[in-house]
Amino acid sequence: MTITQAAHAAPAIDHHPLAGHAMTGAEAIVQVLADEGAGVLFGYSGGAILPVYDAVFRYNADHALPDGREPMPLIVPANEQGAGFMAAGYARASGKVGVAIVTSGPGATNMVTPIRDSMADSIPLVAICGQVPTTALGSDAFQEAPVSNIMGACAKHVFLVTDPAQLEATLRTAFEIARSGRPGPVVVDVPKNVQNATLHFDGASRLAIPGYRARLRAVESARLDDEACAAFFAALMQAQRPLIYAGGGVVAAEAAAALRAFADAFGLPVATTLMGLGAFDSTAPLALHMLGMHGTAYANYAVEDCDFVFALGARFDDRVAGVPDKFAPRAKFIAQIDIDPAEIGKVKAVDWQHVGPLGPALERLTAWGRARGLQPRLADWHAHVAQLKRRHAMDWDRANPLIQPQAVIAAINRHAQGRAIVSTGVGQHQMWAAQYFDFRAPRQWLTSGSMGTMGFGLPAAIGAQFARPDALVLDIDGDGSIRMNLGELETVTTYGLPIKVVLLNNRCDGMVRQWQKLFFKGRFAATDKTLHTKDFIRAAEADGFAWAKRLERNEELEATIADFLAFEGPAFLEVMIDPDAGVYPMVGPGSSYTQMITGEFIASRDATPVETTEIPPTSMF
Repeated sequence: MTITQAAHAAPAIDHHPLAGHAMTGAEAIVQVLADEGAGVLFGYSGGAILPVYDAVFRYNADHALPDGREPMPLIVPANEQGAGFMAAGYARASGKVGVAIVTSGPGATNMVTPIRDSMADSIPLVAICGQVPTTALGSDAFQEAPVSNIMGACAKHVFLVTDPAQLEATLRTAFEIARSGRPGPVVVDVPKNVQNATLHFDGASRLAIPGYRARLRAVESARLDDEACAAFFAALMQAQRPLIYAGGGVVAAEAAAALRAFADAFGLPVATTLMGLGAFDSTAPLALHMLGMHGTAYANYAVEDCDFVFALGARFDDRVAGVPDKFAPRAKFIAQIDIDPAEIGKVKAVDWQHVGPLGPALERLTAWGRARGLQPRLADWHAHVAQLKRRHAMDWDRANPLIQPQAVIAAINRHAQGRAIVSTGVGQHQMWAAQYFDFRAPRQWLTSGSMGTMGFGLPAAIGAQFARPDALVLDIDGDGSIRMNLGELETVTTYGLPIKVVLLNNRCDGMVRQWQKLFFKGRFAATDKTLHTKDFIRAAEADGFAWAKRLERNEELEATIADFLAFEGPAFLEVMIDPDAGVYPMVGPGSSYTQMITGEFIASRDATPVETTEIPPTSMF
């Protein structure tokens, strides 16, 4: 086994006890899943995947745990998209590879959005799709879809297995690719006759992918030498206002401890991206919380003021650096570490770079600087940052008689104390949750970042609860987002999951409406939901929620939330919020952080007025 294989495979087995045994392709798939540590499977059945489902059933019956539990339960959602997001939620919360198993045709195409979502956010996933028999491929057979063509543009890699002898090796390699380097989703398309074919199990085989492994080995073996460390610290020691810009790559690399050690050793404040929330304890003195389009005002102003940017597992995306030339305009030196060489200098030119594993690189820099007694003098910078945090603190309309969504999140946060796993849909509620929750550790924040997929929150929370059965798991959702996968409410109660669903209902597509209000002169085209008749409480009750209540009065907020969180089983809380509540701060299209709109309740610096009547044609939320 190569070094790369050893680093990313499941625990090595010198001699697999089933090596040389004859089994069907479906049985081999299930055995590989067990070998790779797939503790929970998510999927929906269908004709083209029945052999695998039958093999899962038999495996669980034959290997039942002493307490009767299944060793590899298969969780059935309401829709295959739900299965994909459950697998992604499981992966995001656990750090393991999530697994979804679906049938051919519509089963596979319903997985396209979760696959693309996972690719965009670098989430390790293996999706096994049933397919029509090899003899029927290309004939427009019943429930046939060209999975390789469709998924090829969405996934990290796609395999179509037509030779049963290659099935085991292909599936093991799929896991290797999914979890290695920059993680991502891998799709394995398995025709039904390959599932039914008899093969001889090897127990360790993998495909020969020498190019991928060679590139990966070069990246993962990269280490910072003395010259690179010296160049980095020469710039850092000259800086007066250095800042760390930490992205989701810190979470994916399991490098949060290394980041904390580096920041503490040298006193650099840390701002995180939406995907990086939890990478650095948001309650720590050096924490600036989130930066970007809806980041905290003080984080964005700190970026404006800094003279040194250290980007870690972050890609200067358009939510953070919407106008790259205006991002960190006073920075004299930009350093970047990433596992993916394609991200280095892609958006913003950098002065120092390292392509390699983030954790070892930070540990090397920390040790090198400490060994030489290097300590930047940052007392003035720390005082400046502390002043920014005081002067431009997050706030909302506390005098309004209508329930403010920020108050709801803040109240829940007082109970959760930064320990809950928070999943969200996409929209205003997503940003309020990002802004007002504390995150003490990585993998507590699950959201669709790059794709911005409505309907993500509920199924992702389900996957997270299976990954972390003892954790408090919250789904913070909106009335638009939750409709997208509302059927998964029944999945929550079917499996008795103690998930707490919070629906912030403003009876509109709030984020779109906010843009229409600011940039389209209040023409609320297709965003008004006041005429819709959905009764979410009755829907939750119909799906088996014993605790399902609607909150409409401010004075009942604290008591209701305490009761909601104390309930031992699944609970559903609908909060009727102020429909005019906006997400602020907000960096408008084509604007810099200097021109950030802070709203009425967050103090702003003197700024250049922002034109709100026209949007550049390439801009989005």
